[in-house]
Formats: sequence, structure tokens, C-alpha cells
Amino acid sequence: MAHERLSPRQKMIGMMYLILTAMLALNVSKDAVEAFKKVDKSLTTTLSNYAIKNNRIYDDFNKAANENPTKAGKYRDTAMEVKSRAEEIFNFIQDLKIEIILTAEGPETEAVVGNVINIDEVKKIDENNVPSQILIGANENGKASALKALMNDYREFLISTLDGKNPSAEDALRTSLNTDDGRDPDGQPNKWENLTFQTLPLVAVQTVLSKMQVDVRNAETEVLNHLYSQIDAGEFRVNKIVPTVVPVANYVTQGGDYEARVFISAIDSTQTPVITVNGTTLPVDEAGRGIYRVRASTTGPKSWGGVISVKNPSGATIDYPFSSSYNVGVPNVVVSPTAMNVMYKGILNPIDVSVPGVDPSKIKIKVVNGTVTTQKVKNSRGENFRGNWAVNPTTVGKNVQVVVSVTDETGKANTFAPIEFRVKAIPAPIAVFGGKSTGTIARNTAAAQTGVYASLPDFEFDLVYKISSFTVLYTDSRGDFEEKSNTSSLTPAQKDLITRLTRGKNLFIKDIKCLAPDGRTMDLSPIILKID
Repeated sequence: MAHERLSPRQKMIGMMYLILTAMLALNVSKDAVEAFKKVDKSLTTTLSNYAIKNNRIYDDFNKAANENPTKAGKYRDTAMEVKSRAEEIFNFIQDLKIEIILTAEGPETEAVVGNVINIDEVKKIDENNVPSQILIGANENGKASALKALMNDYREFLISTLDGKNPSAEDALRTSLNTDDGRDPDGQPNKWENLTFQTLPLVAVQTVLSKMQVDVRNAETEVLNHLYSQIDAGEFRVNKIVPTVVPVANYVTQGGDYEARVFISAIDSTQTPVITVNGTTLPVDEAGRGIYRVRASTTGPKSWGGVISVKNPSGATIDYPFSSSYNVGVPNVVVSPTAMNVMYKGILNPIDVSVPGVDPSKIKIKVVNGTVTTQKVKNSRGENFRGNWAVNPTTVGKNVQVVVSVTDETGKANTFAPIEFRVKAIPAPIAVFGGKSTGTIARNTAAAQTGVYASLPDFEFDLVYKISSFTVLYTDSRGDFEEKSNTSSLTPAQKDLITRLTRGKNLFIKDIKCLAPDGRTMDLSPIILKID
């Protein structure tokens, strides 16, 4: 899917924004600054249009999921998560806009009614101290830092939902939601927060924040359109009947069985095809697939075939000939990882090694780039993995080679070609507080927590990650307050900061470090939770 095209009206708004920013840099009159109001109102109208458009897409997701939960359900669930993330950052920006106006004009201002801003009622449009105090802060620890973290988290989440299937959309997201640091007009390095907000008057900051909200909604639409297109992306369109033979394996060992599924690629569920091989009718399963089985008594290439007979709508019988082949060879070694298709350094990886027709006691293995043991390995559910060996790789990025040898009745060893496995480092976990890393958390639940923990969902191995340190950030009208813990547990000072949080505030836990099972110290992503 191509990146969403902007309408002429949206392009005009963007051009006005750039021109007004340049004029502001030249310190022109208040009349020029007033023009920002017009841009902000246009952006507000665009936001309303996005809300209508996105709600229609969410309705389409719900309809598709209700009609076909299996095909559309997972995409609807992902879309709802996109909606939650978009609402979170959109509301955070809206709260910043309201806080700036209330701080500058006082609670009696007519510019703010509930959660709605009327830019025409803002009196102190050229106030340039309050926005910097709130967003930048005295020690550059203002709320723009939290905004940057939220934008980064939102951007990377949206990119992850694309799953590498839409590079152009990924590039668009990286551009529209970019928060990279840069250089000021003098060419000196500067933070994104300062380059975006510092010393700008109130009305300009409001317009910048409104534009960010538009970028958030535009990115939301971009990803929603991609997800919706995936519902039918895997559907095949057929216009003819093709006989198909699918063997369980094209290569079998002497003494084993050759088995194949024979079926037509488009079938009429009201009739069962008749499938014959050498005059013998095959049994057919409920999906219209014939099952052909023959004992492999001799080695070498084997050919076979037959006829699939079906009736067309007029009642005439149509025959579809088919043919296939397979090879029968001598027994060979089989090595299969029982937990995953890669091995991870620093832990025991179970493997099951067998040779058809050979007593397991006659099998020996050695490992290149690793050590091998016969120790049992448990998965995340506490069950023993199926496997008679376990391998601990030595070096990441270098393949593990498993070399298998079999001793025959005379004592002679027959060594097979080595089988290789890729080696990766064990993945980083997710830091959680109260079982969550993002989203909302009840105030009493947050206050009842004892610490921060590391979680690695959907990973088969039962690994233990230990949080070694983290920092709790609390922000209110008096400024930012940070408290650090050098363990996984909350300190009394951190608990005190958390109890100060009120509904609607954000709990930020950053600088999270943990000790991995392989001895590495890992930096984990920050936790951002809204108090509910």
C-alpha cells in the first residue's frame, strides 16, 4: 500500500505552517503570529476528518471480524491496539496544549472548555515563557522529553505491526513521527525538544502540537489501511480445476512407508471424487483427498499415477489424469531441534537425534561451536522438552555443527555429514509494572506494586531475568522528580512518588537494566502507564 496522499487543502496547511514558522524566526509583527490561529483551526478540522475516517475503518474491522472471526479476528484485535496507542498519545498532546493555556491565562480563561480548545479565545498568543517552562524545563527535563518517548514508542509499535510487509509505509512513519536530534541555525548540535519548542510563542507551540496530533492520526490511518488490506491478502482466486498430488515425503527409507495426499485444488463439497491408481479406488477423506500408501520394499526412484474423476454441473464425468514420483533410499540420520529452529547462546538447547532402524545406544554425536550434554531441559510450562541431548553454543553468529556417527554390529563407526544450526543471543525481555508495559493501570494497583519485573512472553525456554536497576519519573506543576532503585524492588522514595500520581497522569519508569541468564546486562525499554 502506498503512503496516503495529502489533499490540496492539507498541502496548503503544511505550506502555511512552514511560511509562518519562517516569519516567526524573523520576529515579524503580531499580525503574522495571529495567522497561526488560522493554521491551527485548519489542523483541528483535519483532525475531525481523521476521527470520522478512522472510526469508519474500525467499523469495517468489526464487521469483517463478526462475519469471519478466523480470517479477520486477529487483524481487528491489532487494529484495536493501534486505536488504543493512538488515543493515548493524542490525549497526552491535548493535555499539554490545555496545560500551557491554563498556565498562561489562568483557570478562568474562556479558551478551554472541558477538553476542547477554542484558539480564537486565547489572549496571550505571543506568550513565550510558559511553553518553554512546561515543555523544556529549567534543567531540560520538561514534558517534551516524555512526549518524545511516547512518539518513539508509538512509531516503533506501528512499524512492528507492518511486519516488514510495507517498506514505503515504514519510511513514511519514520519521517512523519521523527524525533531525531539535530542542529540549530548556528549549526550546533541540539535536542529535538529544544529545536521544536524552545522560545516559541504560545500560539506557535499550540500549532506545532496540533500538527503532531495530525501526524499521529495520519500514521494511525496508514497502519489501519495496511492491516485491513491483509484480511484478504492471502486469498487465492481460482478459475480451473487442477489435479494435485502432495506426498508426505518424496524420499523414504527402505522398510518405511510412502504416503501421499491426492486431491483436486477446487472441489464441489456436494460430491466426492473417485480416485483410482492401477485400477484400485483410493479411500477419500472428508476434504476430497485420496490417500495412497505403498510399502517401499526396494530402493531407487519410483513412479506412479492414476485418474481423478468428478462430475461437472451437467452431470458428465470428467477425468483428470495425474502422475508423481518419489525416491527410496537407505536409512539416513535425522536431527531435529525440538524447541526451535535456532540455538541460543548461554542456555541448553534440546535436540532429538535418531537414525531410523538404529538402536539409540549406537548413536553418538559431537558438536562444533558448542558443548553437548544429556541434561533434561524444561520449557516455560515446566515440562521436559523431547530430546536426548542438549547443546550450549559457544559463539553467536557462528553456526553450530552437529556431527552424528553410528556404530554398526562390527564396531565400525559411520559418520554422517554435519547438520548446522544458526546461533543467536537470547532475546531481551519486556519490563513490566503490575503486569503491564504500556496502557493504563488503576491507581490503587500501581500503589500496591512492590517492584519492576522482566517478562519474556511467547518464548519456550523457562528463563529468569533479574532487574538490577530502574528509575521512577514523576512530573507535576512543580517540576520533575526522579528516584532510582538499584534492585528490582521499589524504594520508599519511589513508592512515595507513585502515590502522588492522580488519575490521568502518566507513570514513567526508565533506565531499566536487567541481568540475562547468559550473564549480559541488558537495557530495557521504558514503561509508560497512564493512571486510571
